[in-house]
Amino acid sequence: MKGLANEAERFDWLRLIRSENVGPETFHTLIRRFGTARAALDALPDLAAAGGGRRPIAVAEPGRVERELAAAERIGAHFVYYGTAAYPALLYEIGGPPPVLAVRGDTSIASRPAIAVVGSRQASAAGRTIARTWSEAFGADGWAVVSGLALGIDAEAHRAALATGTVAVVAGGVDRPSPEANVDLCDRIAEEGAVVSEMPLGTEPFSRLFVRRNRLIAGLSRGVVVVEAAARSGALYTADFAATAGREVFAVPGSPLDPRAAGCLKLLKEGATLATEARDVLVQLSAMDAPMLPGFSEDEPLPEDAPAGAVGEVHAALSLTPVSVDTLVRLTRLPTATVIATLVELELAGHAEREPNGMVRAAVPG
Repeated sequence: MKGLANEAERFDWLRLIRSENVGPETFHTLIRRFGTARAALDALPDLAAAGGGRRPIAVAEPGRVERELAAAERIGAHFVYYGTAAYPALLYEIGGPPPVLAVRGDTSIASRPAIAVVGSRQASAAGRTIARTWSEAFGADGWAVVSGLALGIDAEAHRAALATGTVAVVAGGVDRPSPEANVDLCDRIAEEGAVVSEMPLGTEPFSRLFVRRNRLIAGLSRGVVVVEAAARSGALYTADFAATAGREVFAVPGSPLDPRAAGCLKLLKEGATLATEARDVLVQLSAMDAPMLPGFSEDEPLPEDAPAGAVGEVHAALSLTPVSVDTLVRLTRLPTATVIATLVELELAGHAEREPNGMVRAAVPG
């Protein structure tokens, strides 16, 4: 994918990713198919109609992007675009890398070798101590510390790494940090580190956006350390994304009697690396080469136009249970390029939705 030549192209990129039903995977497919964001924007109404859209798709108006750019300028935020020198290299290796990142602070910190430290919001005193002292050790060894600005483990990790470099990935807009108790911490990180989001400014965080945030935490990091996590903790999503991206997952063991240890013990059973001191993490990561997983390539064939009947076949194969694109290819016996093109039309029409891990499901009727 070619870099952006001028401000007009950047403006069009923001319009495209801010348009209705256009997520990262759909965005990249559209750019590969049409070449430019402007051409893709022009094609959106016809694509949505081909997918069975019941109403015209809401293409982001220029005024919306102008207002977001003005809001970013007011708070000192800026945008980093896929394919430009400032874009964090590790994000190229995840599925559906964000086309645009909003950043408050020093973008270069998000491109440094980083370790994610995540865990329970209701962390124990011991868990907080581990998050703090290990993050200090990671920073002293030259690593940035990435986390999600939540209470408990996240906040301890950020505070400990303020002097050496920390990145807070937020679920909503960079101007809408949460929880309220960490707003001051977010401001300090913006001054001394970086606050990052793929969501538009003004977006209030809600549950699904926290899962997307966890994907970025894993994507920005060479390894993820889970300090404490309950059986259904969001930190386990971060660990899953990290494992899928070929990153190292570390878990700190705890007592089987402590619910805050259940998630870590589960990860250890599934093959995570046991860590009882910061050195365990540093030695393991220092011995590893940087992950080299395939990202998007200009050499990939462009998706073809979906033939008659393909939309119905792919739509019929979808359910509320997420499946992979490969599974849809096997079920429908259609070419991969046809399935990809059809999914774009179904997504734009509001009949299919992408999960943060790239899986696809039928849209929930609304």
